[in-house]
Amino acid sequence: MPLTNKIQAHSESGSHGQRPHQQQVLRLDDIALACLGRLLFAGEEVAPVGAEQTYLYHRYQPLRHLVDVAGALHRTLADPQPIDVPIATLARLLSLSAIEVVALVMALLVEEDPMIGRVFAQLPAPVGGSRPVLGMIEAALTSLDGGGWVSGRLLGGAALRCGVLQRINEQAPLPEQGLKIPLGLALLLRGHPWFWPGTAAVTPEEQIPLPLSLHEMADRQAEALQGGPHTVLVIRSGSAREARAVAQLVAARLKREALLISPDVVDFSGLGPACLLAGRLPVFEFAHGAMEHPSLPQLAGYDGPRLALAGADGQVRCERGTVVQWTLLPPSREERNQLWNDALHQPHLAAQLAGAHIHSAGRIAELAQLAQRQASLQQRQQLQVTDIRQAAWELESGLLGTLAQPLPTAIPDEALVLSKTVNQELQQLVARCRWREDLNTSLGATIQARYQQGVRCLLVGPSGTGKTLVAGWLATTLGLPLYRVDLASVVSKYIGETEKNLATLLSRAEHCEIVLLFDEADSLFGKRTDIKDSNDRFANSQTNYLLQRIEFYRGIVLLTSNSRERFDTAFTRRLDKIIDLPLPSPQERRALWQSHLGSDHHLNTKEINQLAVSSDLAGGHIRNAVLSAAVAAKDSAQPLRLAHVLLGLRGEYRKLGRQFPAELSGLDTSTTSPGALPTP
Repeated sequence: MPLTNKIQAHSESGSHGQRPHQQQVLRLDDIALACLGRLLFAGEEVAPVGAEQTYLYHRYQPLRHLVDVAGALHRTLADPQPIDVPIATLARLLSLSAIEVVALVMALLVEEDPMIGRVFAQLPAPVGGSRPVLGMIEAALTSLDGGGWVSGRLLGGAALRCGVLQRINEQAPLPEQGLKIPLGLALLLRGHPWFWPGTAAVTPEEQIPLPLSLHEMADRQAEALQGGPHTVLVIRSGSAREARAVAQLVAARLKREALLISPDVVDFSGLGPACLLAGRLPVFEFAHGAMEHPSLPQLAGYDGPRLALAGADGQVRCERGTVVQWTLLPPSREERNQLWNDALHQPHLAAQLAGAHIHSAGRIAELAQLAQRQASLQQRQQLQVTDIRQAAWELESGLLGTLAQPLPTAIPDEALVLSKTVNQELQQLVARCRWREDLNTSLGATIQARYQQGVRCLLVGPSGTGKTLVAGWLATTLGLPLYRVDLASVVSKYIGETEKNLATLLSRAEHCEIVLLFDEADSLFGKRTDIKDSNDRFANSQTNYLLQRIEFYRGIVLLTSNSRERFDTAFTRRLDKIIDLPLPSPQERRALWQSHLGSDHHLNTKEINQLAVSSDLAGGHIRNAVLSAAVAAKDSAQPLRLAHVLLGLRGEYRKLGRQFPAELSGLDTSTTSPGALPTP
């Protein structure tokens, strides 16, 4: 008869009237020690020898007349004393046999009473030791539950299979192998606080406010988790803090407590039964790196729901059970407004931030906390938009690692000198970025079915036409950080590493809501080639992945190139906008010269006009010429004059391998500049 049925039978038989003395409920410790005492003191009167035997003798004496040990065990498990409630509960949950329960108690006693370990060393057994060995357990428990081979029944039982008991010295003969109990489970069985290396609870600091939509979805997810055994819910988020808070929310709906588990360092043996006993919901935390395929560990003895926290990319594998995906999307504008207002208590600023930035709940909590610290350092009670933006720069500084470098310089409107057509294109791009969240709400079903919030723009133009400057201006206008992708860190010679690096970059950037700049993007997103060998096949495979991943990216991506012809037609289809930045016209070059020279120079209007008409250079080259001219002026301790500019301009033409304009060569520099400056 299974132990659970025996417990019920004994409970029913003892429920009427007063129990006789010999059927009183004992502690499980007493029953285990009674089994040990019989090995030394059963039969004829045997006097104890030594402190260890004396200790056991005094514990055994009150129980020496206990005839029905199995019956006493069943009564104790059916109606346990307070100290034995956790063990009785565990025995019921795992359907442990009588032999397993007593062996478990013996292993537990060793952990809390040093004399018990010394007693085991004194007992007759194939080998001495401070833990119970299978040979000793065989001798002590043979008649406990129907006889038979005790060691074999232990090896095939739930206690060892679930990790409640663990074998030690497994290379030794079976009778010499010992048993132990995981320390965390031993503490739990005696009512101590949770202790398990590699696990942790969700701290109060991680209990961030969550929008109502997440609360409602957590209710539905928790209800679905109760539908069947071995269900795994993968919570995907760019914010580890938000994912933990949501996991705790789901656990609370299941009337449990979330247990964060690190798969890399934890010993899983016995953890499943411990979670059952303590009412913990296992939550496996995987690194938020993209393109990883972690395998969810199995918890022997636990068939309840499990959670896994992961990034946006990659696949969580599970050998047993149903895997359900839940991606945490940014809350709506109204919910973001409420979250910002709850964190900052500034309604106007909250509305401004909610409308301008699509942040997750975890990101809002992080930014608000750091921004309040910034304002406190400056002894201000009220926060400003600049505090939030500075906080965003600080949070992203280490998140992207070496994959992208920040471009923190703000680019004002005055620094951008472009044609009217290009300016109109850029204003349309700004509008597209600002309205990207709900652009599809009033459009047709076809657009809504495939609409993505991301904005992808290609800036095309010759070198020096201001593509990077435009990217900086766009990020400044939108109030977002700008990061330039480091192609040397992203591109790898190893197969699959480039895709992995790019997926990691995009996954982290989506969470941060930053503007990503791919300079010379044709090196990554170039045309696919005809397949002639395996290298072409892998190159095309890499391009295919990049095209697909960039299409579903929810952030803002800017790409630059000198020619649109270098891109695959499938890629240009995925772009929202292509802006051509041609070489500037004479009028634009004049504005560029004035913008670069500033106001502290000695060039007249006629000289600036002549430079604009005669030097057909892009803005980047004009910048270099002005910097060289400024160096020459500083070196000669003179104001900046035309002669200095011509000197810098000649050097720029030499760099380009082009002939210096004859119109500028004919200028008489001796009349426009000091004689101390040599004629170039």
